[in-house]
Amino acid sequence: MSNANVLPLLEQNTVEPCCAPLNERPLSAEDAVRTAAMFKALGDPVRLRLFSAVASHEGGEACVCDISDVGVSQPTVSHHLKKLKEAGLLTSERRGTWVYYRVAPAVLASMAKMLGQYPA
Repeated sequence: MSNANVLPLLEQNTVEPCCAPLNERPLSAEDAVRTAAMFKALGDPVRLRLFSAVASHEGGEACVCDISDVGVSQPTVSHHLKKLKEAGLLTSERRGTWVYYRVAPAVLASMAKMLGQYPA
């Protein structure tokens, strides 16, 4: 018998964006710190590739074994995935010997909303 609790999935539209669109009002100091951490994590090419691999993977989640071919060693991949998790961009779940990653609920929508749409 397992003691594991099954947690309900969050509806994508129940998670509030980190902050208002940039063209709506200036960022607060707190929002700027949180947002800078997300963009700093994505500022590394390996992390950006890993984030993209997870976000675009079939089913919305990827096993670390499926996304580790980014030209660096496995310990380095683990380091970069940890940084993406610390920035709130990814969540993970261990299943047996593998770890599966998925983009944190509403992260992409939140970032897109924050950047807003600007006229051409």
